[in-house]
Amino acid sequence: MNVIEKYQSLLILVAIGLGLLLGQIVMIERYAELFILPLLIAMLYGLFLSIPIKGFLSAFQHRKFLGSSVLLNFVWTPILAWALGALFLADHPALWLGFILLLVTPCTDWYLIFTSIAKGNVHLSTSVLPVNLLLQVILLPLYLIIFAGTMEMVHLPTIFESVFYVLFLPFILATFTRFIFRNKTNFLQSKVLPFFNTAQLVFLCLAIVAMFASQGTYLMNNLEVLWLLLLPLLLFFLINFFISLFAGRILRFRYEDTASLNLTIIARNSPVALAIVLAAFPEQPLIALALIIGPLIELPVLAIISQALLKRRKKYLGL
Repeated sequence: MNVIEKYQSLLILVAIGLGLLLGQIVMIERYAELFILPLLIAMLYGLFLSIPIKGFLSAFQHRKFLGSSVLLNFVWTPILAWALGALFLADHPALWLGFILLLVTPCTDWYLIFTSIAKGNVHLSTSVLPVNLLLQVILLPLYLIIFAGTMEMVHLPTIFESVFYVLFLPFILATFTRFIFRNKTNFLQSKVLPFFNTAQLVFLCLAIVAMFASQGTYLMNNLEVLWLLLLPLLLFFLINFFISLFAGRILRFRYEDTASLNLTIIARNSPVALAIVLAAFPEQPLIALALIIGPLIELPVLAIISQALLKRRKKYLGL
């Protein structure tokens, strides 16, 4: 984890504050929205470029782990997210939708760091990473149509256009880049990827600045709803923590594999969902707000869960 990644939550908070401040300037508030989409395309281009697509087939060498991970991430988690939202956020449909979209996208980066801290099976976690990315790219538009349609917040042409620009276009560009550099893999690995690994967060923060600058007045009048997200998010992490332990016991996983499964289904990947939301719902910033506050709660929770898993490891090994 480089310096920028370590201070990710702080940088996001700074981006929010800067956006709210710049939004007080009429000219900036008027035109800030124009910068959101290009910044998101740049961010996701870097993300897709850094994902080891060639490792996709390696996930199928661990079918039991892959099957349990896919089932929990893409079947169980959407049901749980919808149920918690219905229980706590039914009177706030924008927050409810943002909450669901945050939780239906598995993480594709920092969960590996916490898996390593918890002494889980990092190789196993890495093997399912391309599968998680591909499935969320395919299923996220479907989730959006289903859940946003239920809440009567969906406009299909806008969603399809947003999905194309912020998911498929960056993915195509990243694939084309790999093809161009197929004979210069050393340059790609040593120069291009390190730049985008760092720049992804920079692009995300700039997009957040633009979004908050364009909708600053509205957001300032609705900040109290942030507290509504705290309890359902904590319940999601707690429930999935015990569900993964139960699944690991049923499937007779080793401690290392159970820890990997645990963090794979707990860590979320809000930047991908955030990109869709910022492009599809620029006039409803409360949806994006749910996706922004999620990581601010998630990172400390992942740190706590890593330590809890380490304690279970000592007990498991009789230390």
